[in-house]
Amino acid sequence: MTESPAEQTAPATTATPSKIKGALLRYRVMAWVTGLWLLLLVAELVLKYGFDVDALDFVPIVHGWVYFVYLIMAIDLGIKVRWPLGKAVYTLIAGTIPFLSFWVEHKRTQEIKAQFGV
Repeated sequence: MTESPAEQTAPATTATPSKIKGALLRYRVMAWVTGLWLLLLVAELVLKYGFDVDALDFVPIVHGWVYFVYLIMAIDLGIKVRWPLGKAVYTLIAGTIPFLSFWVEHKRTQEIKAQFGV
C-alpha cells in the first residue's frame, strides 16, 4: 500500500484536513487584519508623538483586541498542525512587528498547504 506525497510528509496529527483548512483560513484572515491594524497603530504613534495629534487614539485598544484574536487563531492552527514551540512563538510574535505578519502568514500558508495538501 503506497502513501500519497501529502501523507508521507505530513506530521502525525489528529486534525482532519477540513479542520486544518478552516484553522488556516481563520489564521490568514487574522494575520492580515492584525497587520493592517498594526500599520494603523504606527500611523497613530507618528501622529501622536510627531505631530501632537490625537485623532486616532482608539487604534491601540482595537489593535490590542485584534492581536488577542490573532493569538488565539495562531495557537489553534499551531495545535492542529503540531508546530514546534519555536515556530509557534515566532508566528505569535509576527503580529507585533510591522509587515512581518504578512510575510510569516505567506510562509506558514505555503508550508501547511505543502505538508497537508489543503
